[in-house]
Amino acid sequence: MVDKRELAQDEKTFGMLAHLAALAGFIIPFGNLIGPLVIWLIKKDQSEWVDQQGKESLNFQISISIYAAVAGILTIIVIGLFLLIAVGIFSLVMIIIATIKVNNLEDFQYPLTIRFLK
Repeated sequence: MVDKRELAQDEKTFGMLAHLAALAGFIIPFGNLIGPLVIWLIKKDQSEWVDQQGKESLNFQISISIYAAVAGILTIIVIGLFLLIAVGIFSLVMIIIATIKVNNLEDFQYPLTIRFLK
């Protein structure tokens, strides 16, 4: 566990950016994976906090990508369109909540996340 009293401001900022970078996925294809991956790869060895937050963000974004792909396939039977919208809204809301919690140095785990990176 990370002692949050000793976190430097840049660790706090990069921990928050690990989550916030996922918003790139709403603009750039696969940006939701690339953004957090870049932050995590750059800072994971320098900060345990950023390593923890980067893994959490990446696990959630990989899970969301899988859910969106399944919903995309299900658009054949119309329900997938509603699922795609729901996945997008859920992702946006969870990213905002995670960013706020991490900025306040609270531990946060995304719901419905498959833990690929431990």
